[in-house]
Amino acid sequence: MPAKNNNPKHIAFIMDGNGRWAKERGLSRTAGHRQGIQRVKEIIRAAAGLGLEVVTFFAFSTENWNRPKKEIETLMRYLDNFLEGQIKELERNNMRFRVIGRKAPVPEYLQAKIAKSEELTRKNTGLTVVLALNYGGRQEIVDAVKKFAASAGKDTKLLKELDCDGFSRYLYTAGLPDPDLLIRTSGEMRISNFLLWQLSYAEFYFSKKYWPDFRIAELKEAILDFKKRERRFGGIDAAKENN
Repeated sequence: MPAKNNNPKHIAFIMDGNGRWAKERGLSRTAGHRQGIQRVKEIIRAAAGLGLEVVTFFAFSTENWNRPKKEIETLMRYLDNFLEGQIKELERNNMRFRVIGRKAPVPEYLQAKIAKSEELTRKNTGLTVVLALNYGGRQEIVDAVKKFAASAGKDTKLLKELDCDGFSRYLYTAGLPDPDLLIRTSGEMRISNFLLWQLSYAEFYFSKKYWPDFRIAELKEAILDFKKRERRFGGIDAAKENN
């Protein structure tokens, strides 16, 4: 069992509050998203120095397609610009880039750029930066079941031997460690169909800050809070039991 004050290796972020941050300042929602992207860049630059191995950002959910068309087009354009500039920085810093989620209906030009970015950084061994794009936790599990069914066919032995670790290899996140810590901003206290399988034993941290105001100081505070927690993974605290 991990030590009590272990440092998180994988932090997942639900970046909530861009729109409300902008509204309170009399700005457009797109201005809030633009500021939110700056926070993503800031967190990425600081993450390796804080001992993190993986950071995952919930960038766009499968439900977000219900937003106004203009806002969706702006978000896709921002992501395109992010890839254009940020991937080169990730490559220079030996960081790996990865996207999880369903491809369609993400625009084809963006799918091509994502594939190129993933391939460019595939062999890097430093921090892994993951964007959950067109992502839904339930959809991921359904897709994993379909993938397993297709590979197993009528092989009853493979079906009987399937366990949790084996099933994880069919998820979008195959090869990545599960998050140790989930951080959600803006004071909302739910996980919104995000990494339902992977967050089974994660610690949760809810910040009242809107995402555009979530700076490195707040991230460090969340990590310190995490390190004070006792993670038992379904077990007991043997020291307390023996007292």
